[in-house]
Amino acid sequence: MFSGIIETTGVITQIQKEGNNKRFLIASKIASELKVDQSISHNGVCLTVVAQSSQIHEVVAIKETLTRTTLDTWEPGDSINLERSITPATLLDGHLVQGHVDAVGICTALEAQNGSWEFTFQFPSEYAGLLVQKGSVSIDGTSLTVIDPGLESFRVAIIPYTYENTRMGKIKPGDVVNLEFDVIGKYFLRQLEVEGWRKKLQAV
Repeated sequence: MFSGIIETTGVITQIQKEGNNKRFLIASKIASELKVDQSISHNGVCLTVVAQSSQIHEVVAIKETLTRTTLDTWEPGDSINLERSITPATLLDGHLVQGHVDAVGICTALEAQNGSWEFTFQFPSEYAGLLVQKGSVSIDGTSLTVIDPGLESFRVAIIPYTYENTRMGKIKPGDVVNLEFDVIGKYFLRQLEVEGWRKKLQAV
């Protein structure tokens, strides 16, 4: 479990194909503090550390993960957001992020606002019920506040610190991002779905 508050960014140094999987070697300032079997959020995707050294850690993504996230588009030199999992003593400055990506979104617009930046993202319409005005959404692992949620798009506003210290400052129109919607909304919609099934069964 994560908070969506990015700890640092890393750089992909190498990508190795292993059957249907890919192994990513990532350089970062926290590499020496990591340990094998630790869960780390990589652009919002929870991956397990399989090897590490003083400067680099390694993770492996299986076919399912590569298919459902942006990981298959990663290339050496790309910057990625990193966050270690939270503990019971962690200040929850963002929101609860599971590291389980729901959908891939596309940046369709970026506007500078004289001290802030507004991004517009397009997403699959079946997830529209999971976005609410001023609610939370994870974009590449970063906890952000939703503005003007529609059926296929929404906006977020980025402060200078986030723009400069996460990969948000590198995103441009046309880029794809990992989206994770608020888990509370998922449980709510699931309950409505189950209640609908029960009513249909009772009517038979």
